Amino acid sequence: MKVLIVNGPNLNLLGTREPEIYGSTSMESCLEKLRSEFTSYELDYYQSNIEGEIINRLQEDDFDALVINPGAYTHYSYAIADCLKNIRKPKIEVHISNIYKREEFRQKSVTAANTDAVLSGFGMDGYRLAVLSLK
Repeated sequence: MKVLIVNGPNLNLLGTREPEIYGSTSMESCLEKLRSEFTSYELDYYQSNIEGEIINRLQEDDFDALVINPGAYTHYSYAIADCLKNIRKPKIEVHISNIYKREEFRQKSVTAANTDAVLSGFGMDGYRLAVLSLK
């Protein structure tokens, strides 16, 4: 199974960005652990700070399941939400922090309704739990 993991804006800074919220683990380190645990899966990773690039990547349709952390686009990207609506494969939305304990604007996800599940507040382990749920 090929699982595509997509991260949105500013998540290229994981490991150094607001470690009190997002922790000190880099995405590269997280991917290394995921690949060692889920050896039967092909894990592909994509990150962009640009909304249209994320949509273009999702529309490539070269994966069997999706794990997505839209970052700030979670709260207002109807374009990504519409794109997710058209993907007929398992889709899990992940948030490192508990978005419901954060600023009011972060407590609404316009993309979640077009995914199968949402994991929020598990730190970087949310990515692992998402991939695990695809078994």
